[in-house]
Amino acid sequence: MVTDMETNIEDKLNDLKSYLQSLGSVVIAFSGGVDSTFLLKVAHDVLGDNAVAVTARSHSFPARELNESIDFCKKEKVRQFLFDSDELSIPGFSENPENRCYICKKELLKNIISIACKNGISCVCEGSNMDDDGDYRPGLQAVAELGIKSPLRHSNLYKSEIRALSKKMGLAVWKKQSFACLATRFVYGELITPEKLNMVDKAEQCLIDLGFVQERVRIHGNLARIEVMPDDLINVIKNKDLIVSEFKKFGFSYVSLDLQGYRTGSMNEVLNKK
Repeated sequence: MVTDMETNIEDKLNDLKSYLQSLGSVVIAFSGGVDSTFLLKVAHDVLGDNAVAVTARSHSFPARELNESIDFCKKEKVRQFLFDSDELSIPGFSENPENRCYICKKELLKNIISIACKNGISCVCEGSNMDDDGDYRPGLQAVAELGIKSPLRHSNLYKSEIRALSKKMGLAVWKKQSFACLATRFVYGELITPEKLNMVDKAEQCLIDLGFVQERVRIHGNLARIEVMPDDLINVIKNKDLIVSEFKKFGFSYVSLDLQGYRTGSMNEVLNKK
């Protein structure tokens, strides 16, 4: 028996397909995450070779994520363009101001627009969803200013619905942890450097290797603040000796556990207080 909720999700999927069809040809800003993978899959199903992926190589994008994006495009036979993005050279980015995401996103999207134009592709699309409207997302300002399409928001799709549809479509990412660029691990105003990005990347990989499905390592100077799902807090304690030992090898002097657990945009909580 089909429920009203399932019907509603299918209606949204059909709306998404119709919208993508109307665009004619699209470049998908593709990170390999849940949202952009779902969007790319649907776009390629609808538009075939008129849907291509563009992925940036950068300091704030872990190699595991890049490799997963490449593997997906090869498996699905999607044409993928790769380009190098040195966000640390963008004026103002390294200082990590409150609008850092806007500064980075605008430069990134300009590069993707250039690739689209060179290849005769009419539209650039990105993968934000309806849940992104509920947090501080300065990058969406860049999306609006540059005329980038947001098909998932156009079709009113939420993260839980995207995961449900991805599972139905057989996409392995349906249960993948949420991911944001490594720069989001820095407290606003703290200088972002390649060394610190590498510390965070290694620390999060350590937690992933230990089996933590959803995690963040926030960096505060030489202190690491670990966020995991509430049910996993005890597992951090159980592995504390190994975690502390490894994190200190990566360059951290102190290792702490956030008792509130994982939540998106925790660095924005200080902005909310302001």
